[in-house]
Amino acid sequence: MSKFKKKKSAGTPGISTASLPDIVFMLLFFFMAATTMKDSDLKIENKLPKADQTAKLHKKEYVMYIYAGKPSERYYSTLGKTDRIQLGDKISSVSEVRNFVITERASRNSEDEKYLTASLKIDKNVKMGLVQDIKQELRKVDQLKVNYTTSSGNPIED
Repeated sequence: MSKFKKKKSAGTPGISTASLPDIVFMLLFFFMAATTMKDSDLKIENKLPKADQTAKLHKKEYVMYIYAGKPSERYYSTLGKTDRIQLGDKISSVSEVRNFVITERASRNSEDEKYLTASLKIDKNVKMGLVQDIKQELRKVDQLKVNYTTSSGNPIED
């Protein structure tokens, strides 16, 4: 009889799960940091006009968006089919543009106020009278930095 017995192979050893919580939390923090929240739900149609010469805005945190267009089909029953303005998440009138700009300025740092830009995301089929009314309201509150958002492309092909 021998003193030493050969061990039978017990198969492959189990996988260590000791680092699994670290990996899960690392992924969780990555997705929390990389994800951006949607700030407004668009209730109007917004087919932007095309322009062949465009430039990007570098600092998006200094931009307030004003949308204009016809309501989406699911809002026809409540809003009708005429051109509307959307400020943030709600459909507004032209007279509310002034209060919207004032509240946007108040929510920001006073030093950042000089960089604040009003970005007009206007549907290509909106009547120019509505755009002119929005611009007049912006002038009344001394919001003179205005940007027209377009999509890149040849405007003649539209």
